[in-house]
Amino acid sequence: MLDSIYKKHTLKKQLQAVLVIVVAFFAFPAMAQEAQVSASIDTARIKIGEQILYKINVETDSTNLVVFPEGNTFSPLEVVESLGADTTRIQNRFQLLKEYTLTQFDSGSYTIPQQRIIINEKPFLTDSIRVEVADVAVDTTKQQMYPIKPSVEIPQSFSIPAWVWWLLAILMILGVLLFFFIKRRKEKALENKLPPYEQAMKDLDDLDKSTLIENREVKEYYSRLTYAVRRYLDEKVYDRAMESTTTELISFLEMQQKSGVLHLHGKTLQNLKQILQRADLAKFAGSRPDVITAKEDRNKTRMIINDVKSSMPEPTEEELMLDEEYRQNKLSKKRKKRLILGVSGGVLVIFIALAVLISSKGLDYVIETYWGHPTKELLEGEWIRSEYGAPAVAITTPEVLVRQEMELSEDATQTYADAQMFSFGSLVSNFYTSLSTRIFTKQDQFDLKTGVDGVYKELENQGAQNIVMKQEEFSTVNGAKGVRVFGTLEMTNPVNDEVQPKKYSILNFAENGGFQQITVIYDEEDSYAEEISGRIINSVELIKLNN
Repeated sequence: MLDSIYKKHTLKKQLQAVLVIVVAFFAFPAMAQEAQVSASIDTARIKIGEQILYKINVETDSTNLVVFPEGNTFSPLEVVESLGADTTRIQNRFQLLKEYTLTQFDSGSYTIPQQRIIINEKPFLTDSIRVEVADVAVDTTKQQMYPIKPSVEIPQSFSIPAWVWWLLAILMILGVLLFFFIKRRKEKALENKLPPYEQAMKDLDDLDKSTLIENREVKEYYSRLTYAVRRYLDEKVYDRAMESTTTELISFLEMQQKSGVLHLHGKTLQNLKQILQRADLAKFAGSRPDVITAKEDRNKTRMIINDVKSSMPEPTEEELMLDEEYRQNKLSKKRKKRLILGVSGGVLVIFIALAVLISSKGLDYVIETYWGHPTKELLEGEWIRSEYGAPAVAITTPEVLVRQEMELSEDATQTYADAQMFSFGSLVSNFYTSLSTRIFTKQDQFDLKTGVDGVYKELENQGAQNIVMKQEEFSTVNGAKGVRVFGTLEMTNPVNDEVQPKKYSILNFAENGGFQQITVIYDEEDSYAEEISGRIINSVELIKLNN
């Protein structure tokens, strides 16, 4: 009977062993598929300015997507260079090695925080690593001290030299000055211009004083003679007298004579016709009239101008006003034309400068540099690390969070022993962030799932629409566990009723007997705001209470 019992016991142990082996056999592939993440450094002690080689080793299935940390996640150490990831295949798995070079320029003891690696949307954290940064000892008895060298400006790629901008500014100023100088000179010339009759008499007197006839310069003589009479007729009788042929001008004057507009003496038109024809022969056929004929033609020209002047009726007051109005309108048009040319020149210079900038730097750079970008200014400004609430939550933000009044219902007032909220920006601005802490009156452990489930309702109460929500586990740099809720939503601007697509990220923690929540909401297409959000989220640290 004892043998029978012993055999049954032995058989039972054998069956259990087989069961363990079978379970292990089937569980091993699943375990093998779990990703493995580790981090290491080549040295834990450096001198100021020396570099540390930080390595992240990931072993995972070949089909998984791996996202390594980038940006300011290694603070307080600075990233010198982020090297590309090396990939090695081990059977059906990949081994990825990502390397960073880090440094620090202040002595002290520092901790490289845990780094978050995303594998198929699941976060994995590395261990934090302690680093010592030592001063560089200098023996001034052996090492001679030298004065500080002056700063040297390092030329940037694709940068436009400063002299180009000075040259453009000088050219614009010279262009404006030249415009006003030419304008003033023309206006002065108009002011000094003689009336048509006096100008014609002056031209004839100047011709009489010249020695063109004595020097037998007949062509030039007759050109100036006919110019004087044609210009007078152009301004007083026929506004196309300067470009008309002799036949066209005489025909027009004869029509004016027949219609009674002009009352010329009998031989005036005949003498004018002869002088103009003689001038045409002298200018184009090489004819050379004698000196006496030339001087007689000058005298006849004077009489022709006097006869035309006396034959024209005196202008009425209304005609004089119309003529003055016409002159002013013509002058105004000329001024407008000059102004348009000047403005067009200035706009052209500015356009060329913008074209050069855009071609070398890009449109986004020009807009953000010269017109400003609010979130870029936040990102590049001086960040502030501070603690908010009780128990405190430490966070780094581009602006100080300002205490806000929390609107609590009567039930919530009885539930919370303390509730505080701090924020910066507004829900419809480019960037908004808030931090709230709540301590409960009852000492029961708060259910974090309850707080996470209330996020959707809270966003709706703040005016959010079309909310897309995802969530994942989250750990702070000091190991506090929580849940990150993130996604997209839409907010309606109450000023212009414009619908603004936004992204959001909300951290939820149930630590120290309370509920802590950090919210970041920003414009969906704003890359600077997205970088700000990442820096804020990665900087969160829950200050643990001392028991």
